[in-house]
Amino acid sequence: MIPENFTGARVAPAEFILLGITDRRDLRLTLFLIFLPVYLVGLLGNVGMVLLIRVETRLHTPMYFFLANLSLLDACYSSAISPKMLVDLLLPHATIPYVACALQMFVFAGLADAECCLLAAMAYDRYVAIRNPLLYTTAMSRRLCLALLGAAGLGGALSAFVHTTFTFRLSFCRSREVNSFFCDIPPLLAISCNDTSLNELLLFAVCGFIQTATVLVITVSYGFIAAAVIRMRSAEGRRRAAATCGSHLTAVAMLYGTLIFMYLRPSSSYALNTDKMASVFYTLVIPALNPLIYSLRNKEVKQALRRTWSRLCCPGPGHE
Repeated sequence: MIPENFTGARVAPAEFILLGITDRRDLRLTLFLIFLPVYLVGLLGNVGMVLLIRVETRLHTPMYFFLANLSLLDACYSSAISPKMLVDLLLPHATIPYVACALQMFVFAGLADAECCLLAAMAYDRYVAIRNPLLYTTAMSRRLCLALLGAAGLGGALSAFVHTTFTFRLSFCRSREVNSFFCDIPPLLAISCNDTSLNELLLFAVCGFIQTATVLVITVSYGFIAAAVIRMRSAEGRRRAAATCGSHLTAVAMLYGTLIFMYLRPSSSYALNTDKMASVFYTLVIPALNPLIYSLRNKEVKQALRRTWSRLCCPGPGHE
């Protein structure tokens, strides 16, 4: 048996064995038939949202700029995990090459952390829009929107670089079997023969910093939003503010609740079999729900969808 404080030469297997969601062959087909439509709905919904915002000039505002990029992030980070997971459900044994495992972790971690930062930017955008709607497009200039988007991407990339670098500098000589359906950090730390205390500290510190900072921005923004809504005299203005903010808060609660459960816990409380279900939720279900949340509760999106559908089905000068 290899000791916990193994300090020999780094051992890097050619590939890892992914144990998947379940080892029951009969259940795998059932899960495939459930997860495939969920993934396709999420992919089509997010890509459709991006295209709708692109073609509808009335949606060319900062709010929908951020929403389009949120949909793009959801489509990308779900696609970094779900297609392979679906294929693996049909295979007797699932493997992933060492380099592909590192790449999958980097892409997924970067996009997930970038989404947290983007949700914070969206909260600030909502505050600016509700505080002074007449100066909204001036205050949220294109340069500022691009800067916030760039900051979100940079934050995600730096976080992913730290996690991936420190995870794959470890030796994996205890086992090649990863108790997950993708290359996530806790399952890989569990099969390392090195001391992983630094990795656990980094996981807690980096995720904690990103989530604390972004939650702080979201909380402060919504504190100012609440104050602005209270001062509103128009019932219609309050209703519109509640509708747009409600969609954003729902997305925030789903993502942050799952990420906090997954990564901001001591390693002694990890239960990898239980965590798989939480992983399915934030890699597959949340990306599928976000387009529905933002479209079903958003009057402008529904109207834009009707106009676009009308132009596609009944083209002609009478349809704007």
